[in-house]
Amino acid sequence: MAEPVRVAVQATDTIMQAGLTSFLRTRPELMVVGRHELTESDVLVVHIDRMTQHTAAELRGDPVIGHVSKVLVASELRENDILSAVECRVVAVLARAQTSGDRLVETILSVVPGRGRLPADLLGQLLDGVRRLQREALVSRGPDSAGLTPREVDVLRLMAEGHDTVEIADKLCYSERTVKNVIYGLTNRLKLRNRPHAVAYAMRAGVL
Repeated sequence: MAEPVRVAVQATDTIMQAGLTSFLRTRPELMVVGRHELTESDVLVVHIDRMTQHTAAELRGDPVIGHVSKVLVASELRENDILSAVECRVVAVLARAQTSGDRLVETILSVVPGRGRLPADLLGQLLDGVRRLQREALVSRGPDSAGLTPREVDVLRLMAEGHDTVEIADKLCYSERTVKNVIYGLTNRLKLRNRPHAVAYAMRAGVL
């Protein structure tokens, strides 16, 4: 049996904090730890009503959780909120009204290997938001300045369309290992935090 995933909870109020913590402790796949015990290989579940500038600054700047992968559960999300979330090392975004306990656990488990996850509708908001920022930019960068190879662009384009690793490999006639190596290579080389961040980078660069 695999080792349980270590997870901590950060919520906007004590009732939600207690509720989420209590629920996650009932799941054998997870081990709830204190926020101060988190490492970069663990997951932090963050519950907020909405993403404010203060919240974003706190998530980015906190020396304890700044480099920890986060699953964000929010009551309200706007397009720019998604962009801010990605920049805070949020690797999965869930709308509170549409999130069951099982879905939350499934999402936590899915992000452990580093596979960022955004629901299709929220990924669309992310891409639209990046396009808006791109249009407003005074300087447009071309594909050459993005530092991406044609193969990386192909993978990112399919990722932006919501395809998983297996589907990308099938469409490009690559092995799953090759796709994973492409993603790892570009995120590591360009110092990108996760898959959503890689898509956002490509959009800002004008490649997608």
